[in-house]
Amino acid sequence: MKAPNPKQPGRPQLIIKMQKVLKSHYKPIAPNTNRSVLEQVLFACCLENAPYDSAEKAFARLSESYFDLNEVRVTTVAELAESLVELPDPPRAALALRRVLQGVFESTYSFSLEHAKKYSIAHGIKTLEHLHGIPPFVTAFVSSTALGGHYVPLDLGAISALYLTGIVTQQEYDAQKVLGIERLVSKKAGQEFGSVLHQFGADCVRNLHGSAVKKLLQAINPAEKTRFPKRGEPLAAPNPPPQTPSRENQKATEAAQAAADELRPAGPQAAARPPGKTPLPPPGSGPKRTADGKPIVGGKTGPKPFVVKPNMGKPPAVKQPAVLPVSEKSAPVKGRGAPLRGEAGGTARLPKAAVPKRPVTKSANANTSGTPKRGAPKDQNKPKKSGNKIGPGKLKPAEKSSAKRHSIQLAKRKPR
Repeated sequence: MKAPNPKQPGRPQLIIKMQKVLKSHYKPIAPNTNRSVLEQVLFACCLENAPYDSAEKAFARLSESYFDLNEVRVTTVAELAESLVELPDPPRAALALRRVLQGVFESTYSFSLEHAKKYSIAHGIKTLEHLHGIPPFVTAFVSSTALGGHYVPLDLGAISALYLTGIVTQQEYDAQKVLGIERLVSKKAGQEFGSVLHQFGADCVRNLHGSAVKKLLQAINPAEKTRFPKRGEPLAAPNPPPQTPSRENQKATEAAQAAADELRPAGPQAAARPPGKTPLPPPGSGPKRTADGKPIVGGKTGPKPFVVKPNMGKPPAVKQPAVLPVSEKSAPVKGRGAPLRGEAGGTARLPKAAVPKRPVTKSANANTSGTPKRGAPKDQNKPKKSGNKIGPGKLKPAEKSSAKRHSIQLAKRKPR
């Protein structure tokens, strides 16, 4: 770390000297207090890194070119940038305007921020910070003008000017934050110092290698010449450090970790496993070893190591329905796709010509005339009841067996 130079003036002395030099070169501009809070926010979006006269022209054209603020909210960034041609970075200002209007509309369903002045300054600042996409410069500018707070608005040009004069360190320049600068400036001179510093920063952004900028930097702190870039080169852009998670994100992460620990099962699998690695085996697993680490020949091995196997998402096994063999007694019904004998899982029906007929023998009591013989029993000539008689609502034996097989197959299927 570079040791501080005893001849180098401190930050309070540099701030006082800078205020005197800038006040002799620039004229402080008082803020317009007749505007509402939302108008101050929109004007600050145009004022960032821009001179005051350019911001006034851009804000006036914005009010004349569009019917109301809702039309500005739904306009594309490219169309808004065409209306803000006086600014040094029109797309950045157009994006900030759209984000601020969208945040105000989503929070209040109207275009008004007057409720930010009803309570304390801290409440008003928190209301502004909750708007999505609002720049820190806009929050500090509105807090010092509309809310009556003591803040020094710092954009990229102002922080660059503070860095070139040696007031701000490299870490503060990269983070784009200067903590405690309000303590070095009195509240009475806060708006005045912020105005002249903003004008000097706008000149640094517009023409860094100009003679006026070099003259002012030389008058404030001539010892800091190494920070100024070479002729024709711009100032190095800030390299912001990685963002640390906020308290709310940390609390949410800790709560999720605690819930995962409660639901974690006991045993070897309870240990936290690093992502993409297999957990180490439990102590004592593997072959038994001596004190020197050599395995004991013929010794018993310890418990097997527990390995977490990933779930590959195998499809569920579907059992095929069992095919029941068709018995010879219950022949399949004609026209239902019954298999023939010789094919897998069934018997075939023989044609009628291949079935041998039984020989018909006439009994002694048979009468060819059709009239009952005298002396024969009464029930001799009556037709016998057949077991295959088909009545209404009854099925043939072959149909019964087929229906029974179908119900068995349906019963063995798994429910969906």
